[in-house]
Amino acid sequence: MKIRERGVTIGTLRPGKKNCITDIDGVMAGHITLDYPLDDDQYVCTGVTAVLPHGGNLFREKVPAASYVINGFGKTTGLVQVEELGVIESPIMLTNTFGVPAVTQGTLEYLLRTTPEIGDTTGTVNIVAGECNDGYLNSIRALPVKPQHAIAAIENANQEKAEEGAVGAGKGMVCFGYKGGVGASSRVISEEQSSKDYIIGCLVVSNFGNKDEFRFSKYGLSEIRQEKKDTPDGSIMIILATDTPLSDRQLKRLAKRSGIGLGRTGSHFSNGSGDIVIAFSTANKILHGSSNMIETAQFIRDDHPLMNQLFQGAAEAAEEAILNSLSQARTTKGRKGRVVEGMFSQ
Repeated sequence: MKIRERGVTIGTLRPGKKNCITDIDGVMAGHITLDYPLDDDQYVCTGVTAVLPHGGNLFREKVPAASYVINGFGKTTGLVQVEELGVIESPIMLTNTFGVPAVTQGTLEYLLRTTPEIGDTTGTVNIVAGECNDGYLNSIRALPVKPQHAIAAIENANQEKAEEGAVGAGKGMVCFGYKGGVGASSRVISEEQSSKDYIIGCLVVSNFGNKDEFRFSKYGLSEIRQEKKDTPDGSIMIILATDTPLSDRQLKRLAKRSGIGLGRTGSHFSNGSGDIVIAFSTANKILHGSSNMIETAQFIRDDHPLMNQLFQGAAEAAEEAILNSLSQARTTKGRKGRVVEGMFSQ
């Protein structure tokens, strides 16, 4: 159950039809979840989530993109090149901290299989992957995430409303001391002059904060008492997508505003937290093999009123996606007999 179904409304902009990142036409999301016991009181409680900017060949048809590091205590691949060139050319992959190398390898294997020219008749490919540390519940040292799990997450991706809660990369995550995980939301941005609607969508993997930081009273919720967990500072990965024609520079500006939504929930961006945003637009595709000297694209003007609405949408969608991750997650067991309660599972 999403947070709106519990009577909590975030912001003033209306959500999209699915209230999900997949409200943007062509954007796809998929998961693979790993959940099984090991020997010696250990437990696999983790997974992989894939976000695809479109269903075509992402290497051949890249999308404008940017990243923004709110706090850099995180491990990623590919963001250096995203910042340099302003495009994404692979699925955006999310997993646990020690799963990044395997997920990067699996995504590379998938792209090499589907795009034979990579590394042969053309250049190499830039894989984008990010993580949160699920080691409180997951036996992270066992390295359960394998390359084939990345491939499975990509192949599971679809345009339906993304599954949320303790699934995929969110399976072992803890947020505000409760069960966190995957959450999603969207906002419709209406441009009055053209009567055109744009959409901004968000998907998060929430794994941050302690129970004293969550603002129960702000959301009209009664505090759910539970034992305080000795968890690390944690992290969050925030993925923003939009069909608004924005440049990579504008997308970075948009990405910064999602930090407002994160702060509204109670986070103060802890010292040991990896709070990282990746944003992309589907409005313009950049062909890999074009022989044209000039690239032509249209973008919204920075001083157009639509930009302020987009900034508002990024903040609202990020805040609601985090709340949806909490609202959708159920009580989960993990290693050493540990149990993390879902905020609404009691």
